[in-house]
Formats: sequence, C-alpha cells, structure tokens
Amino acid sequence: MAKKSWIAREKKRRRMVEKYRAKRDELREKGDQIGLQKLPRNSNPVRLNNRCPLTGRTRGFLRDFGVSRIAFRDLALEGKIPGVRKSSW
Repeated sequence: MAKKSWIAREKKRRRMVEKYRAKRDELREKGDQIGLQKLPRNSNPVRLNNRCPLTGRTRGFLRDFGVSRIAFRDLALEGKIPGVRKSSW
C-alpha cells in the first residue's frame, strides 16, 4: 500500500487540473506563455500519474481496468470484473 500522503497528493492534483483546464486551454490558444507560467505547476496534466485507487500503486497500472496488476488479479479471482476469468488449458 502506498503512503496515504501520495494518494492524497494525486487527488489534489486531479482536482487542480480540472479547475484550471478551461483557463489553460484559453491561454494556450492565445499563445500566452507567460500567463501559462503563472498558473500553478500542479494544474498541468503532465504532472498526473496513473495510480491504483485500491492500493495507490503507480507501477503495473492497467489502463483498461483502472487498477494495478495486483489488484486486478485479486478482483478477477473474486469474480468482480465482468468478462474476466482465470484461464487454464
């Protein structure tokens, strides 16, 4: 499990990106680089990480399901992901 502070920081960044999205797009269309620089750093979507909401893990993140590989395996074995089951041959 990742530190709670890392998870909270990532949530805060996501909120900030949403808050400044319209203003950032407007400044980008105008070509106002100085105005973009004055916005908070964490409002830039490049600074976001894909983080598992269950474990907080950033590595091994599966975009299609929105969780880490470890959480995905646990959920799949419990049958909580529709259409996914353990293969055997």
